[in-house]
Amino acid sequence: MAAKLSHPNIVHVYDQGEEDWRPFIVMEYVEGMTLGDELRENGPLAPARVVDLGLQICGGLEHAHASELVHRDVKPGNLLLRADGTVKIADFGIARAAQATKLTQIGSVLGTAAYLAPEQAAGEQVTAAADIYSLGCVLFELLTGRTPYVFETLPELVFKQREEPITPIRELRPEVPVALEAAVMHCLARNPEYRPASAAELAQELAAGSPEPPTEALPQSTGVRATDVATVPLEQAPATATRARARVPRRDFALPRSAPLLAFAAVAALVVVVLLLTLSSGNNGATEEPAETPAVEPVPSADNPSEQARNLAEWLREHAR
Repeated sequence: MAAKLSHPNIVHVYDQGEEDWRPFIVMEYVEGMTLGDELRENGPLAPARVVDLGLQICGGLEHAHASELVHRDVKPGNLLLRADGTVKIADFGIARAAQATKLTQIGSVLGTAAYLAPEQAAGEQVTAAADIYSLGCVLFELLTGRTPYVFETLPELVFKQREEPITPIRELRPEVPVALEAAVMHCLARNPEYRPASAAELAQELAAGSPEPPTEALPQSTGVRATDVATVPLEQAPATATRARARVPRRDFALPRSAPLLAFAAVAALVVVVLLLTLSSGNNGATEEPAETPAVEPVPSADNPSEQARNLAEWLREHAR
């Protein structure tokens, strides 16, 4: 899923496969640090720089959401910052396509708790609007140095998200422009429908709230609403989903295409041997009355070798009684 994405603000996935029963992916190498490292080293960032970083992240998310892919784990540790200032969204490890199974099972939640949307923390259906909420948490932290909620357990987080308001950004950092505060708080709405309709729409709000003209280009809207890109429950997932096959050389132990025909021939030969042994044992007692030979139906015929093998197996089971 991640390999089909091609965007300057997303870590590119080149290949995937399996070796010795261990799956692997081959990704772009990004030299630099994460936004989490940047926060730990330098503390809260200047509002104009936060906007420039946010615009890049919005561009990558808009592209992913247009491809019906929800990241589900947007956090500073998954946002890589190159030396030239480019941000790359990494680790689509728990991302899911719109028609894939929902990974949030009963009693378990994926993602880092501090950046989870309320519906995600509660184990409900997740849409791309959860990525917008998580990005709002990241922007809140880049501006203030802390996440919107302070908590110790996941139930405490769920309670606070439902019952307690978020501390306004300007109470923690008064120099942040009012319009920028409004854009970030818009992302943190409890109801997904009340958040920006898309990452591109959020980028417009961030650019309008910047204290300086943005140095990054605004992403183009793809016309996809974040709440329309959703994973489906596990019980509705397609039953035909299979694991990806590794693109590695085939082993020498692969069965030939004629394996069904060979199996049929081997079983037929075994039947012939058994019949010959039976006839031979019957001729040893010439003075005995010959046993009545039961009527035996012919083996059903079929043109397909696999079907022939199945018919023969059923015939043997029937007459073995």
